Amino acid sequence: MNPLHIGLILLNTLMLVSGQFLWKFGLSRKADPFESLQSIIHLMFSPFILGGLFIYGLATVLWLFILNKVDISIAYPMQSIAYLITVIGAYYIFNEQMSLLKIAGCVVILIGVGMIGLSARYS
Repeated sequence: MNPLHIGLILLNTLMLVSGQFLWKFGLSRKADPFESLQSIIHLMFSPFILGGLFIYGLATVLWLFILNKVDISIAYPMQSIAYLITVIGAYYIFNEQMSLLKIAGCVVILIGVGMIGLSARYS
């Protein structure tokens, strides 16, 4: 697979994770963001929520370009790297727990993504 395409898939994945982190951060700043319609509307106009939506929009445009250049059977599974980045980021940014099972799951995902990447190289 073209190294540029791999880089674009990784960039797209980082954008998606960044959007999720912005949403999580925006939600964590509100005591009860879903207590009323007014609080939901207020939440939707939070800079963090809007920023996450904007990044997701850009990521979608990039994803359409990627799908035009790369087989979806390769590109989409490679995005599962997002799970690894999210688990690690959640640990460091949001102080979420890290367990042996989470680490083992990340290793399994990494092995699977590596196998899919190799299949693209040898097919």
